[in-house]
Amino acid sequence: MTSELSSIIDFIRYGASRFSAAGLTFGHSHDNPIDEATHLVLAALHLPPDLPPAYGAGKLVAAEREAVLALIERRIFERVPVAYLVGETWFAGLKFKSDRRALVPRSPIAELIESRFTPWLDDRRVERALDLCTGSGCIGIAMAEYNPDWQVDLVDVSDDALSLANENIAYQHVEDRVRALKSDLFEGVRGEVYDLIVSNPPYVTNDEYAAMPAEYSHEPVLGLTSGDDGLDITLRILDEAADHLSEDGLLIVEVGDSEHALVDLLPRVPFVWLEFKVGPMGIFALERRDLVEHAADISAVRAART
Repeated sequence: MTSELSSIIDFIRYGASRFSAAGLTFGHSHDNPIDEATHLVLAALHLPPDLPPAYGAGKLVAAEREAVLALIERRIFERVPVAYLVGETWFAGLKFKSDRRALVPRSPIAELIESRFTPWLDDRRVERALDLCTGSGCIGIAMAEYNPDWQVDLVDVSDDALSLANENIAYQHVEDRVRALKSDLFEGVRGEVYDLIVSNPPYVTNDEYAAMPAEYSHEPVLGLTSGDDGLDITLRILDEAADHLSEDGLLIVEVGDSEHALVDLLPRVPFVWLEFKVGPMGIFALERRDLVEHAADISAVRAART
């Protein structure tokens, strides 16, 4: 086989065909076998994702062919996400280290970051931002990269995730503007106030997790599940966020398919569900004043679950 495959494009085509035939699940940064194979092959060869097409004809040496084929086989038979196989992935146009210490970066919040949260922040002054449940650190670090005048805190309860986040802070050279802190939501940042809080917390329901494809079993369950309706952590965030937002502060949270359950629980809270290029993605924005106004409803719903 190695004698029949020789160029970069040969291996991308071969990988895509094998991935399709194997019925893999594509949910970790890519949604199709061609992009998945492209990520695997180019990263394995230490090449950028925007490699000019002319280089696709470049030939692989024997050691490279064997290495790429071995990764393709692992992707198929072990169902390991490509980002973990090659140790890196891209988020908001930036490269991040990725391994089993945290979820593979894939949030549509990247689109908000790249647009600098327009129109939400167009008339707001942001000096401090918080990435709550940071995982690999990708959201908070990307916010700092796109907004060099922001100071950004990353918080997570997982020591493993924080170790990866700190590596990504150093990798992106933002040590002067970004810090990673251990915290069970807001417990470790008492007294801290932010102009913007962004969170991609765990929101998978217990039943959904039990039915998830094998690819997700390689990720830390702590970063995925959040109770029977996926909202245990989100309700804690809603109940506590106002104390950590400046007067004109904004909260943005991803809840995915748990959107409908959240609206049913809190029908009077004026969630604004954001639209993305591909449509709605279960991400809401909420003003601090709305959190304060509806604090009683939020606290009552949270208390009823404990």
